[in-house]
Amino acid sequence: MSKRDAVFPAGRQALYEINRYSAAIRSGDLLFVSGQVGSRDDGSPEPDFEKQVQLAFSNLTAVLNAAGCTFDDVVDVTSFHTDPANQFETVNAIRFKVIGNPPYPNWTAVGVNWLAGFDFEIKVIARIPQDV
Repeated sequence: MSKRDAVFPAGRQALYEINRYSAAIRSGDLLFVSGQVGSRDDGSPEPDFEKQVQLAFSNLTAVLNAAGCTFDDVVDVTSFHTDPANQFETVNAIRFKVIGNPPYPNWTAVGVNWLAGFDFEIKVIARIPQDV
């Protein structure tokens, strides 16, 4: 079995070290991105929900870019919501700006009751472009 090929965006390494996980793992032509939340640089949750979701997407974009990917390369999305019925309109307004053109990635949204102080988390699988 080959060694894991970890991918990290610039900055934030201390958070990954403290919690002992990788931002993403490259395996062949696939990139498996860990759940991204709307954390500030110090790891604390952004208290404003809309800003928290925007920050989660920004953090996700940074991880994708570190592997030479964009959201256009994403094939699978899972998002986690602490209050889906009340949050979905806000999440959709932000995600519709990010997801690009059809065909869209598949998407699974899951309602949860705990996200370590956060209210939204997003994880993806992307296909790494051949020229990276």
